[in-house]
Amino acid sequence: MTCLMNLIDEDSEINAKPLGPVSCIDVENVERPNKKVFSNGDLYVGDFKEVLPHGKGRYTWSNGIVYEGDWEAGKMTGKGLLLWPSGERYNGDISGGYLHGVGTLTSPDGSMYEGQWRMNIQHGFGRKKYSNSDVYEGEWKEGEHEGNGRYFWNNGNKYTGNWKRGKMHGRGVMEWVNGDKYNGCWLNGLRHGSGIYQYADGGYYFGTWTRGLKDGKGVFYPAGSKRPSLKKLCISLGYDNGPRSVLSQCSSLNLEGSTVKKRSVRRSVSEKISVSGVLRSSGRISHKSAESSRHSNSSRESMHHYSSGTFSFDSDGCQSEVQESTAVVYEREYMQGVMIKERVRGYTELPKKAEKKTKHHAKETTKSSCFGIFKGKNSYHLMLNLQLGIRYTVGKITPVPKREVRTADFGHRARITMFFPRRGSQFTPPHKSVDFCWKDYCPMVFRNLREMFKLDAAEYMMSICGDDGLTEISSPGKSGSIFYLSLDDRFVIKTLKKSELKVLVKMLPKYYNHVKEHENTLITKFFGLHQITVHGKRKARFVVMGNMFCTELRIHRRYDLKGSTHGRCTDKDKIHENTILKDLDLSYEFQMDKSLQKFFFHQIALDCNFLKSQHIIDYSLLLGLHFRAPEQLNGLLKPPMMPNIESSPAGQGLTTDGEVLFPSKGLLLVAHEPSSVSTDPGPHIRGRPLRAFSLGDKEVDVLVPGTGRLQVQLGVNMPAQANQKLSRDEADSAEVELFEVYDVVIYMGIIDILQEYNAKKKAEHACKSVKFDPLSISVVEPELYAQRFINFLKQKVFPEQP
Repeated sequence: MTCLMNLIDEDSEINAKPLGPVSCIDVENVERPNKKVFSNGDLYVGDFKEVLPHGKGRYTWSNGIVYEGDWEAGKMTGKGLLLWPSGERYNGDISGGYLHGVGTLTSPDGSMYEGQWRMNIQHGFGRKKYSNSDVYEGEWKEGEHEGNGRYFWNNGNKYTGNWKRGKMHGRGVMEWVNGDKYNGCWLNGLRHGSGIYQYADGGYYFGTWTRGLKDGKGVFYPAGSKRPSLKKLCISLGYDNGPRSVLSQCSSLNLEGSTVKKRSVRRSVSEKISVSGVLRSSGRISHKSAESSRHSNSSRESMHHYSSGTFSFDSDGCQSEVQESTAVVYEREYMQGVMIKERVRGYTELPKKAEKKTKHHAKETTKSSCFGIFKGKNSYHLMLNLQLGIRYTVGKITPVPKREVRTADFGHRARITMFFPRRGSQFTPPHKSVDFCWKDYCPMVFRNLREMFKLDAAEYMMSICGDDGLTEISSPGKSGSIFYLSLDDRFVIKTLKKSELKVLVKMLPKYYNHVKEHENTLITKFFGLHQITVHGKRKARFVVMGNMFCTELRIHRRYDLKGSTHGRCTDKDKIHENTILKDLDLSYEFQMDKSLQKFFFHQIALDCNFLKSQHIIDYSLLLGLHFRAPEQLNGLLKPPMMPNIESSPAGQGLTTDGEVLFPSKGLLLVAHEPSSVSTDPGPHIRGRPLRAFSLGDKEVDVLVPGTGRLQVQLGVNMPAQANQKLSRDEADSAEVELFEVYDVVIYMGIIDILQEYNAKKKAEHACKSVKFDPLSISVVEPELYAQRFINFLKQKVFPEQP
């Protein structure tokens, strides 16, 4: 018995699974006529070669399926036509019994696919017209939209951009039939990341989105206003590299200094709702709500599901407010679609601010950076060298049998060195960078640290050394260090000064013992220490650390808190989306569960005692805040219709498996369930789950609306309530804070622990003490520094509950 071919089962979907066997034909002792009726009722008419169909022929199965076309050695191969009893038909290339090549599939419901196939699956470039007249043309992968493509809805809306697994993902432009347009980032079919929304009336909003809702800072330009260049606009919002760091397609918006004719626009229902009116009865609302209600614009996003299985997004409904005066712009901040802050600025301020920031940034970089020789093309070479070196070291040290570290594993002499010539060598691969010498410090110690933190060696290498490379990010401090971020955001790589490297090598034995003894330590996790030497003398030293802000939640605020006051504030004109603020900028106090707070300060005391024993100063608490939209406004934001993907016959579309984006409550602590949360090790995961007083001292998780269930650990996913501290100056300013109390998720850890209190710092302390209050300056002796740091956190940041 020999199977002649594989065919699609009559009831299966062409793009859902490979062709399954339909029938087998007994070809033993058959003659070679041009027509043959088989015992199972099948009929073949055509050419034979020996005992197998070969050449042109028509085969009719007993179940009604018909194939007419080319054969080769008993299999359908070449050009052919397949007909199913259901009315479905395929005309095109076939190979080895599979739809493979270029062909057209027509379905009885009116849908039609024309394009490339691979093993019965749409794969390559193709065009599909759905039964409801929607059209997709672009790249396919394994039967789904993936790559570049365009989708045309039957109502006139259009999307052009990147796709992944059947959903809009990456860069793309959405154009609505009403004239609105969004150009920016997408994730799983929703606006997510940076983008520009143009309204039909000529206004536009430049900002960030999360899961389809405005989230973070942005700038709104009313209709009729003259706009600055896109480069200046990007810089004013903190994207120092201009549009390239935000959108690759922004040039299509033609924003360069154009003016748009002002039109009269009818306001939507969402614009007519008074924020202050809805929330007047709540004790959680600022007295300034009424003042700012005339500027509110709580946009509403929705989408409709069509039979093609793809969603058509409604626009923001021309909610671009037409102001009486176009001489102003609005700097706004949103949280999950709710506007919580607005600052009115004169039109001319933003461009000047951008120019001032650019000049200041360039001057500061030139003056302070000690790594200027590695800028530009050299920075790329440095990144490539780093990846080659880490790949070499991890690959060399991982096979070594696991053992406890020894005294000889510490110190400057415990290292691996290797020369990497560009042409390659017996031990190193050829590469496109320059010749360099690689040095890896204490490799066995850092291998054990990675294993202690439950990091897999292969995943560590792929995260840092993958083909997609590292992302260079601007330095948030004055050191001029170069920072790289891994593609999956799990690791941060920072250049070090020679003195910092020496301190880390010196303190490494004590650091190793401290993190081993205290699994919940808040001190920075170190995963590797390396040095690259190029051209015989230029050296760059690196440390690999865990990214404390590696989370799917957007970090709305970042603070670097030392407990000192001198020079610890940020110029408001220099604050943008990613600015790390300082002590005097903090306008919130945080209330946590009693048990969480007690455990936090217990660990802070242990960590500060360790740093004090190593004579370390200048460390700080890096605090990241994810704000939740005030609960009272959740009712105004209708969650999008997001049916399950199973309702889509084509298997494309957007789904959240029926999740409710805005439940009736905010953050909620629940009993810990290991099976319900991700327990995968991360670069900032801290030991065991924490216990909450409010749940009877049980281990807890936190339910985050629109995200899911997160495991609560020290410094990770910690829920709290942020209380806004209002001042008289703020009440009179043009910046409006709409709310006083927020639910927040906190991420934090102790960073910058490589500065010793040495002779240089003692001299700095003596000099500054003459000019300023000795207790207000950052540089003080370690014991006083630790005590001041803890007191600041207890009194100003996490005060005890009354």
